[in-house]
Amino acid sequence: MELITTKVCMKGDIGVHGNLFGGTMLAWLDEAGAAFACEKAQSTHMVTRLIDKVEFSRPVKVGRIVKIYGEVLKMGTTSLTIRLKARSYNPHSGRMKNVCTTEMVFVRIDDDGDSLKIVLDKS
Repeated sequence: MELITTKVCMKGDIGVHGNLFGGTMLAWLDEAGAAFACEKAQSTHMVTRLIDKVEFSRPVKVGRIVKIYGEVLKMGTTSLTIRLKARSYNPHSGRMKNVCTTEMVFVRIDDDGDSLKIVLDKS
């Protein structure tokens, strides 16, 4: 898996239980996944089609650094399936823990929102 993005969990990202709000994590995953899909499909016209089961395995506290990693699972004619893993990094201890995993599907679209073939530049 390769590192896609890094975020810092700040006070404004916290929910009522003192942990990173799940909706914020989902937004971070969607943004990271979209950027990753665009890079791999060599197109800026990729949109989220599906976010599979998201498993939150542990909380993220304020001050932790969230690192999101991704890998391509499948490249279809018009779509790309990726796996994302988010890990919480404690800069004080140097420890990193898995906090969230999911699979996502992105589709290449045209200006009308219809699916479009992914064409990779081989050069």
